[in-house]
Formats: sequence, C-alpha cells, structure tokens
Amino acid sequence: MARERVLGAGSGRGGGTESEGRRGATASGSVGVAGSDEESRRRDAALRPKWLREVIGQRKVAERLAVAVAAAKKLGEPLGHILFDGPPGLGKTTFATVLPNELGTSIQMTSGPALSKPADLLPFLTNLEEGGILFIDEIHRLPRVVEEFLYPAMEDYRIDIVLGEGLHARTITMRLKRFTLIGATTRSGLLSGPMRDRFKMHEHLEFYSVEELAQIIRVNAAKLQTTITPEAAEELARRSRGTPRIANARLYWARSYAAACHQGIITAEVARAALDMAEVDREGLDKNDRRYLETLIDLFGGGPTGVEALAATLNLAADTLADEIEPYLLREQYIIRSPRGRIATPRAFAALGKTPPVSSGRNTLLFDTEPTTPPAGNSKSP
Repeated sequence: MARERVLGAGSGRGGGTESEGRRGATASGSVGVAGSDEESRRRDAALRPKWLREVIGQRKVAERLAVAVAAAKKLGEPLGHILFDGPPGLGKTTFATVLPNELGTSIQMTSGPALSKPADLLPFLTNLEEGGILFIDEIHRLPRVVEEFLYPAMEDYRIDIVLGEGLHARTITMRLKRFTLIGATTRSGLLSGPMRDRFKMHEHLEFYSVEELAQIIRVNAAKLQTTITPEAAEELARRSRGTPRIANARLYWARSYAAACHQGIITAEVARAALDMAEVDREGLDKNDRRYLETLIDLFGGGPTGVEALAATLNLAADTLADEIEPYLLREQYIIRSPRGRIATPRAFAALGKTPPVSSGRNTLLFDTEPTTPPAGNSKSP
C-alpha cells in the first residue's frame, strides 16, 4: 500500500485544481500508466495554491474553512472532520492539502480503494501527529468493515483491535492522537448515513465561472513562465467545462502547441488553433461528447434511449457515460435524463448543425409546444 505524507507549509500544492486519481491504491500496474500518473501529480503539485487566500473560486467554502481554522487555533482543538463532495476536478484535494499549511501540521493521504481491510488503515492512524490530517480520497469506496473500524477513531480517537479467534479472542483498545479526517467523494449519496453524519462540515463544490477559470489560467501560466494574453486565457476558460483540472489541461496543451508551432506566446489565435487541433469546439464539447450526441440523434432519433443501449453502441462502459460524459451534457442542457431514457434537446441538434424534429413520434412531448387536443371519442358531454 502506497501512501503520501505532506509536511506543513513547506509542501503545499498549487492552483484551483485537484488530483483525484487512484492515489496509493496499488503499487502495481503498467509502467506507462504509472509514469502518466506521476507526471500528473507533479503538475498538480506545481500549480496548487498553498494557502486559503490563494484559492480562486469557491469563496463561500474558503470563508467557512477559514473560520473553522481560526477557531481550531484559538481553542487548541483539532479541526472538525470535513467531507468534500462534488464532480471531479473542482478542488477537493486542493482544499485538503491547503488546510495542513494553515494549521501548521502534516497530512497523510490515501484512497478508499486502497483500504480493503482495517489493517490497511492502521499505519495511517498510528503515524498521525497531534492535530494531523488524514485525507481519504474516494471515501465512498471504503468497504463497510473499514468504515465501521473508523467510527470510534473519528468519535473517541481510539481503535479496537481484536487478537485471536473464538474463545481465545481478546480486544485491545489503542488510543490515538487527536486528528482530522478529510474525505473527498464524487458520490456522497453512496456514503452510509452513520459515516456521513460523523463529519462536522459537509462542503459541496460548485463549477467555476469563466472569469474564475480565466484567472486560474493566468496565474498558472505565470507559474509555468508562459506568456498568455487575457483573450487567450478567456478562450481556454470558455472551453474548460467549468472545471479547473480541465482548464489546466487546456493550458498545458496550448503551451506545448505555442512552443512547437509559434514563438511560445499564447495568443487568442494560438489558443483557438491549439484547441481546434485537440478537437475541442467553442462550446467545450470534445470528440467523445460529439460522438455521444451523434449516436443519440442519428441512430436513436434523439431518444428516449437507455444508457445501456448507448454504452453498447459506443463500446464504452455505462459508468463511463454516466460519470464522465453525461454530467456536462446534462448541466449544459444538451440532453435530458428521463425515466424512459436519454433525450437530445434542441441545443444538441443545433450543436451538430441538425434540425430538431417538431412533432415526430417519440419526441413530440419534448419539442412540440402546441397543446394537444384529445381525441373526440374521449370527450365527455357535460
């Protein structure tokens, strides 16, 4: 089991994004994937803010955390347990790595899939210093036995270890130093009620505005010693789906494109050319989004269509569609999720340059705004 330890103010992480990959889940895997994850972590570490005052966006969340941090310092108590939830890439890990710098303490990091049994959690709990922070990414994927093992640790700062089996079994209670558990999840509904209720703060992170993303891009471009014009930053921000992680990926690609094909300066024209080459259109739709919409409209007539049918046609897992592709399409009203399945909206037809059906069979209720007249045989005389 791999784990990461970040010490105090000297190891904060940079810029309005987060890294929510399977950190520490396994020590195995292909060399290519491991190298890619390591490169992504280095990039995130270079761009993340170190202090709450440096965080761009999520101001209400940052203000509440600042109050909690100030109270913990004055009262001489550990920070209350915190749960961050929201879509991937919005800053859950960023907030988790900023807080130890504010408190002057250390953080230990792991993820839910890495903790398959209570023994996997012991090294993290026993190595925590007074007031330290334990961060568990994807906490909704904790096995139930590990979750229940955490309950006394969260409430009473103790763990119960059972030695032996049967009649000879005995329980040893181990006291822990007071600590703060920070959980991050993209699916808070999958957490059990008892676990969710043990968090003193529950913060939901929202998508970012274009202005906030443009500011993040300008700040991170300066950290990368890259010149970018305000218009180029806004162009990249508009195509970043309201997500800092995607904005950073767009910035890295535009930076590489500018260095390879131009003079290293990212102008609006360079940014547009770079994103066009990456097949990201002006609405922020990438090739997978357009393929999804083309399949829904061309093959299924705009819907309604079940996600399993779409997944089989696209040769993708249904979870991939539901977790990675559909959230942005739903938020931007390209599709509607109904009990009968997914339905393409007029905006989806317009994005593909197609004309939506006005009144055709299955889509009548979606696009036909005229009131329908009941058949004459169904009318009742007064």
